[in-house]
Amino acid sequence: MIQIFETIDMKILVWIHNNHNDLFDLLMPFITNSDNWIFPILILVFVLGFKAGKKGRIALVLLIICLAITDSICAQVLKPIIARIRPSHLSIDSLNLLVSKGGKWSMPSNHAANMFAFSVILSYFYEKIRIPLFCLATLIAISRVYVGVHYPGDVIIGSILGYSMGWIILTIWVIIKIRELKRRKIWVWYEGEPPIFKN
Repeated sequence: MIQIFETIDMKILVWIHNNHNDLFDLLMPFITNSDNWIFPILILVFVLGFKAGKKGRIALVLLIICLAITDSICAQVLKPIIARIRPSHLSIDSLNLLVSKGGKWSMPSNHAANMFAFSVILSYFYEKIRIPLFCLATLIAISRVYVGVHYPGDVIIGSILGYSMGWIILTIWVIIKIRELKRRKIWVWYEGEPPIFKN
């Protein structure tokens, strides 16, 4: 079963790299480069932390917690256990490597996991940007395959992991929110006027 999965994964990777084009060869390395997202991330942190009120601050805290957990699980736990070597570290004739090789281990993709976790958390608080967030997450996940540092299966597993972790953190948050409201604590309330508790 694992062999079948790896064979399909390799065939899809090779097909993608046999059908690359000049536009994507320029676009995908830019999209996949984490350094290019530092400024937008700083702006987001500033807006959530200082301009978006309690709702933004709660969203920011949950984002930090979720991304820290997701990134650590992928990089420190799963990648060494699964020990799948990146395609960029193998001799694949058709591979069109557009960035540096990256670390040795490939599955799951941290980029994909982090972006889907990010999208789940942020779209929970700001539903109007749900579609753009998941489109961006999908684009970044695809870029990891296109530039040659991940197999399609790596980003699929990473996306599922990140999506799941996002909802786990949100579920814990909702449980805490309900518990605190039952205790008449309003620090968890951010939707308009705080509730009025009856004696």
